[in-house]
Amino acid sequence: MTASEIIKKLKKLGSAKNVAGMARFGIITKKAFGVAHPDIDKLAREIGKNHGLAQELWLSQVHDARILAGQIDRPEWVTAKQMDSWTRDFDSWGVCDSTCMHLFSRTTLAHKKVWQYAKSNKEYIRRTSFALMAALAVHDKKAGDSDFIKFFPLIKEYATDERNYVRKAVNWALRQIGKRNFKLNKKAIKLAREIIKIDSRAARWIAADALHELKSEAIKQKLARARKNNEQ
Repeated sequence: MTASEIIKKLKKLGSAKNVAGMARFGIITKKAFGVAHPDIDKLAREIGKNHGLAQELWLSQVHDARILAGQIDRPEWVTAKQMDSWTRDFDSWGVCDSTCMHLFSRTTLAHKKVWQYAKSNKEYIRRTSFALMAALAVHDKKAGDSDFIKFFPLIKEYATDERNYVRKAVNWALRQIGKRNFKLNKKAIKLAREIIKIDSRAARWIAADALHELKSEAIKQKLARARKNNEQ
């Protein structure tokens, strides 16, 4: 399928009801069809990996096409220039988070870009840093605990950013790192206890919400099961 054929298919799969729902969640819907994520996932499997097609879909500026682009692109072919360009294009948390989860976190540049993007004052670029951090905590099975502990100064520094899409991403990163294993759980809880003392509404919310989940019985049981499976 060509990019234009795929976009036509996405349009047919779209839903005005979904577009309205997206708008309620703060997603810019000017160029969105409202395709359900399972339908995008299915289409991505049908297409397979295709770097060139991903570039064409991205250039369409269509929300759904960009989410699909992040799923079909080849991580090993993604350059620093492409990551920077796509990150500058982010105008919704949906595309940002999906691209980080499906593509950026699987590139060799991921850990380096976390540091670069955190320094940006632009809301979605800084969000990308922490969305990428969260995605790495889920997908980078080869990374050691120290690779995530070194991100803690960034989490603490930017926990005071009051902007909605930044503070939620900082919170997400802290929670995902703390759910990786028992050691990181303890480290993340300790960090959250430091953050909650900061004189900042955003920092207090980030820390309180993270502590609520990371100290929960459900997370303790999940980590215990994971450790047991790893020991077998």
